[in-house]
Amino acid sequence: MEDILEMYKRPFDPSRPVVGMDETTKQLVADVRIPIAAKPGYPQKYDVEYHRCGVANIFMFTEPLGGWRRVSVTEHRKKLDWAQQIRILLQEDYPDAEVVVLIMDNLNTHGIGSLYEAFPPAKARELARRLEIHYTPKHGSWLNIAEIELSVLSRQCLDRRIESMERLDRECSSWNVKRNGLQKGVDWQFTTADARIKLKRLYPLRKGKCAVCGQPTYGTTHCPQHASSLSELYLWVEPF
Repeated sequence: MEDILEMYKRPFDPSRPVVGMDETTKQLVADVRIPIAAKPGYPQKYDVEYHRCGVANIFMFTEPLGGWRRVSVTEHRKKLDWAQQIRILLQEDYPDAEVVVLIMDNLNTHGIGSLYEAFPPAKARELARRLEIHYTPKHGSWLNIAEIELSVLSRQCLDRRIESMERLDRECSSWNVKRNGLQKGVDWQFTTADARIKLKRLYPLRKGKCAVCGQPTYGTTHCPQHASSLSELYLWVEPF
């Protein structure tokens, strides 16, 4: 967790951009009956029945400090699909970057091995050399800024019935161009210091003694009675 938070503290560096990557699925559904368009005083009316047309996969790459993101729609979410997205990221999106710092969750498809399955060894090694991968911890995918962008995409673009991959690709591309044009970024405020206070239950207990009275302490250098600051009092952990 702290490793990811340290990445977000880095200043903007075009030669080493910090990019978040995530993916989601979208069920393709079509209307069985033509909806009745809205008119003054009456909302749009549509039949709750729908026809399933399959499932599409959506890749999201975003650089929060650069106000940039890229959305790609694919038919599958296999290792080869992820490898192709990484090739596009390195060769087309950031051809001049020395290294791309990539933050993502630890799925079995998200690994250097996928590059070797998709490309010849020399090509795979060339791509791998330009990647600095940082995985989010288990149950900690909320640390990935790409999830924020996926949430915005879902609310602004995917909150309706879409019947085909072609239309989904057009809708996502249009949203992508508009949002990049607005230079929308993410102002990440959660820091390592905040994590050590608000998520103290995730840290191992360190048993010690109060520096003033010698009372046993857990996670701090002072007992609650002699806490030197309010933040240290927040760090106090009751023993089991």
